[in-house]
Amino acid sequence: MSGNTIGKIFCVTTFGESHGHSLGCIIDGMPPGIKICKKDIQKELDKRKPGNSRYTTQRKEQDKIKILSGIFNGKTTGTSIGLIIKNEDQRTKDYDEIKNIYRPGHADYTYEKKYGIRDYRGGGRSSARETCMRVAAGAIAKKYLKKKYNIKIIGYLKKIGNISCKMKNFKTIKKNPFFCGEEKKVDLIKKIIKKMKKEGNSIGAKIRIIVKNVPIGLGEPVFNKLDADLAHALMGINAVKSVEIGDGVKVASKTGKENRDEISNNGFMSNHSGGILGGISNGEDIILTISLKPTSSIRIKGKTINVKNENTEIITRGRHDPCVGIRAVPIAESMTSIVLMDHILRHKAQCGK
Repeated sequence: MSGNTIGKIFCVTTFGESHGHSLGCIIDGMPPGIKICKKDIQKELDKRKPGNSRYTTQRKEQDKIKILSGIFNGKTTGTSIGLIIKNEDQRTKDYDEIKNIYRPGHADYTYEKKYGIRDYRGGGRSSARETCMRVAAGAIAKKYLKKKYNIKIIGYLKKIGNISCKMKNFKTIKKNPFFCGEEKKVDLIKKIIKKMKKEGNSIGAKIRIIVKNVPIGLGEPVFNKLDADLAHALMGINAVKSVEIGDGVKVASKTGKENRDEISNNGFMSNHSGGILGGISNGEDIILTISLKPTSSIRIKGKTINVKNENTEIITRGRHDPCVGIRAVPIAESMTSIVLMDHILRHKAQCGK
């Protein structure tokens, strides 16, 4: 299987399955001499790990990071950084009754048709469990970006079901389990999550990422556009079905006069482009929005087929998120960090800045 690596200079390769022994990653291209410790990585992993609240999956994984290489005496050495997390709470028996059935909305059908074999235990390699290593790698990139360029990457819940959330206060994000920036919406979110859990159903969500203090000049004008690479990375997160840059889909109903970002000697007068023009960062905040589908692992009976191509029905039991969008916030932040880190190093290599 190819496609396990992202990046050109800052390269992240992940390995492992949902119910395998461990998950890990190798990070190549990390500059030497940067202070990194377990705590830097763990604090990001703790935002994402399962079992954190009663509103997410109850799979209990501590996601304790172990550094295998590339860091000595608390600093990066410039060599490959090896990271690993041990799986501790697999319940493979939860999947025994569906091992010969394709779950609608999951990768089961396409995975087996492509490879002729699949790991039915929680989705194997196609499980969102794999994203813990993206978060680990993203934590290292995020610290470098903050230390060297004061780049800040902030994600929050923009919408869940029919509940829209405004960003009222960035501090509020850390005070609730939903990464919601509007305090008065928290109780409404609790109610909709409880309703989904009671019904055995799930709900979709929209996440926004804002990147502040981005230097001008990241990205290239043709195949390696910064927005194209960000879209590629974010679309690679499980359950993501759309990526928007700046005003996103709203541009379809605007005129050129409304949508263009006029410029004065004090800078840009608006930011409809989301901080990227012609594939290159313009110094404004980068604004990204992703939409995630509701998880297809629900306790409501649905129609499907088995491996013999026979019609059947399925109920997916086990421990699943009623809204995968909630835990996607730190994942989206990390994927954004990885792409920006790679583009920073590419820009320095070519332009010497």
